[in-house]
Amino acid sequence: MLSQDLVRYRAEWFESLADARRDILAGMVGTFALIPEVIAFSFVAGVDPQVGLFASFVIGIVIAIAGGRPAMISGAAGSVALVVGALVHAHGLQYLLAATVLGGLLQIVFGLLKLDVLLCFVSRSVRTGFVNALAILIFSAQVPQMLGVTWHTYALIALGLAIIYLAPRFIAWLPSPLICILVLTGVSMALPMSVHTVSDLGQLPASLPVFSLPRVPLDWATLRIIAPYSLAIAAVGLLESLMTAAVVDDLTETTSNKSRESTGLGLANVAAGLFGGIAGCGMIGQTVGNVRYGGRGRLSTMTAGVFLLVVLVPLRAWVAQVPVAALVAIMVMVSISTFSWGSLRDLVHHPKMSSMVMLVTVAVTVATHDLSAGVAVGVLLSGVFFAFKVTRMMQVTVTYDPESDTRHYTVSGQIFFASADIFADHFDLRDRAGRAHIDLSDAHLWDVTAVGALEGVVDTLRRHGTLVELVGLNQASAVLVDRHAPLVRAEPGAVSG
Repeated sequence: MLSQDLVRYRAEWFESLADARRDILAGMVGTFALIPEVIAFSFVAGVDPQVGLFASFVIGIVIAIAGGRPAMISGAAGSVALVVGALVHAHGLQYLLAATVLGGLLQIVFGLLKLDVLLCFVSRSVRTGFVNALAILIFSAQVPQMLGVTWHTYALIALGLAIIYLAPRFIAWLPSPLICILVLTGVSMALPMSVHTVSDLGQLPASLPVFSLPRVPLDWATLRIIAPYSLAIAAVGLLESLMTAAVVDDLTETTSNKSRESTGLGLANVAAGLFGGIAGCGMIGQTVGNVRYGGRGRLSTMTAGVFLLVVLVPLRAWVAQVPVAALVAIMVMVSISTFSWGSLRDLVHHPKMSSMVMLVTVAVTVATHDLSAGVAVGVLLSGVFFAFKVTRMMQVTVTYDPESDTRHYTVSGQIFFASADIFADHFDLRDRAGRAHIDLSDAHLWDVTAVGALEGVVDTLRRHGTLVELVGLNQASAVLVDRHAPLVRAEPGAVSG
């Protein structure tokens, strides 16, 4: 078993030289897609841009080695930045670093406890809404870069999009976004024009990150301050990473180890905090771009992290000259390719409840700019709709046999907290029939609420002198009844058949 895991792990790095070249080139494209967003997210969190860039470098290296989803790019993400902004404003950078380390430790614990199984509760409609909302947010994040600019910027964006979509017809071995960056940078340097460059987005780091423990008091007061933020970092980051991993699973038609991704992300965030970086998670926009341009293995993830520091430190003077228009063109392409256009057609063919879940997930995410909020509302709405649908499937048929003075109740369906009251309402508790025959052969009791409803019906009928006879309880339901309402089956002749 161990040898099989090692063989698979080796294959996840590279299976051939062609795969290695493809992963490296795709990872390089992912690096340039990381730069503008990481800098923007750093400002959202209230920290210097190099804090986010250092974090993305460290997280990229660690997650490539320890993560469970090859080809997934992780870094300083907007959802985490939104969570920690208040902490930085109130207590400063060092408390953010401490919260990052603690959040990473919590993610390691979540991974060891296999809490990734909670992703099973995220329906396909919620996942589609998550992806569509992300595409909208990616596109909307580019809009500020297109306002208040000269016509040169629009011309470069148009040229960049043309290169991205047309270049693959002539040059298949080199990712077209990388061609876009090289060509637009050359054009902007050769032809003087008034356009924003990467250097205008913020100060780029001039040195390597240095290991340092967060300079905060190691006492309960510090823990009380950072604990809520650390828990939010762990939950939000893990949710976005697992959702991103699920999207990549669908795109590549492969599977991944979600528990390992959880622990890997935790290790990456611990390392990020110890090297002066903000917490991060899976970045679905950059990940989708990496996959679209051939990234399949861990080498693409490693390249995105390593190349980030390579281009930002030794080549920072050249990177500073890359026009923002090139990055905007790449992200517009990513938003277009990320959006599930088929979901618009499915709105007509899919059940209305599923379509509503998808639309609500999109609306909440776009309105709050919080992917976790959209997913949480989508999951909650999916659960409500599911409970409503199952409740409607529960039926109680009532007949009366005058010869034996027996009222027959034939129950079918699922009885649980959402359908228990409806089940009880089918019984006339003032009925004066001598016998009540309750057939549960086609029903199942799921929880104590269902047992309580059955117990209430049986007790009331018995108090009115009716002999209650229960038949058809399956084994699981019978065990639940015997454990929580043993008197229901205590009356002679009232046992299940």
